[in-house]
Amino acid sequence: MHFEHTEDRRMLADTLDRFLAEQYPIEARHAAAASAAGYSADVWNGLAELGAIGALFPEDVGGFGGDAFDVSVVFESLGKGLAIEPFLGALVVGRAIVAAGSDAQKALLAGILDGSTVAALAHEETGGHHELPHVGLQATRQGDGYVLDGAKGVVLHGEAAGLLLVSARTAGAIDDEAGISLFLVPADAAGIRRQGYPRVDGGRVADVHFDQVRLPATALLGGEGEGLAVLEQAVGWGRLALCAEAVGAMDVTKQHTLEYLRTRKQFGVPIGSFQALQHRMADVLLEIEQARSAVINAAAAMGADRLTRERALSAAKYSIGRIGTQVAEESIQLHGGIGMTWELPLAHYAKRLVMIDHQFGDEDHHLARYIALADH
Repeated sequence: MHFEHTEDRRMLADTLDRFLAEQYPIEARHAAAASAAGYSADVWNGLAELGAIGALFPEDVGGFGGDAFDVSVVFESLGKGLAIEPFLGALVVGRAIVAAGSDAQKALLAGILDGSTVAALAHEETGGHHELPHVGLQATRQGDGYVLDGAKGVVLHGEAAGLLLVSARTAGAIDDEAGISLFLVPADAAGIRRQGYPRVDGGRVADVHFDQVRLPATALLGGEGEGLAVLEQAVGWGRLALCAEAVGAMDVTKQHTLEYLRTRKQFGVPIGSFQALQHRMADVLLEIEQARSAVINAAAAMGADRLTRERALSAAKYSIGRIGTQVAEESIQLHGGIGMTWELPLAHYAKRLVMIDHQFGDEDHHLARYIALADH
């Protein structure tokens, strides 16, 4: 199989890499992460103008890409730049709208594509352990609409979002696969309360509380009680994106570590000349290439049947979780004590790699999920 990107994708990657290198040094990222929004509006708008959001969606909804490898290219560049802007929410919410939205709901994509609307997925709940069917927030029929009651936790960019994609239960018990519905909710709707807090790897998340939030019937995305399949597909795009982001972060971590091994001297020679360190670094390089192959395999499977797609995504997420943690730990150890300091960008790449493992299911979750899917 031929794995090289097209010329258009290489040009997009070069453009995004150059923009982030010039406009988003680590000090600027620190300032953005500590801000009330939790990201840089200037960087977000600049990347939107360069087509980073449009590349995530097909032409028939206003984008100019939409292929799984387009998504991989964009998020790999975001990983290299350690970007904390709300691309993941745009991708996941936008893909759900593409899959199941009415014509009126698809009109919302224009704001997502040009960056004027920050979108966020509100799905995680206490005790969910990454299981998508774990939905306890209630959506009760009232007249021609619905009323939402409950809470969602760790909503990425939940404070800054203008549009929330909310999973709610319209029927069944808390872990039933049937009875889950999806709603597109304006974040400023009456009855919504948001409590924001910083993430350990930069940026902000929020717990979102819904107290008798009234919605019209037009807020329902897709069929009532049939939201799990749409949610799984949309989250699948998010998992692919996170895996590609991790590969980008690994590449930079590798480069920083190799440079340190070449320049740091002990006993009058570069420490990179020590055979024991060469062996450890060789293991890291091989693992990174295995992670890259897993992402390529997942991207190639995005257009396949559900079982093939989900197995490839879980295999990739498992590999990324395991390898990302290994790369983070090895790079810090090879740097010695300086690897733990705030001033060194490497420490922030390492934190991001570890935290990617915990988004949309960690290593243990996806190993178990892969085994379960293999039994089908």
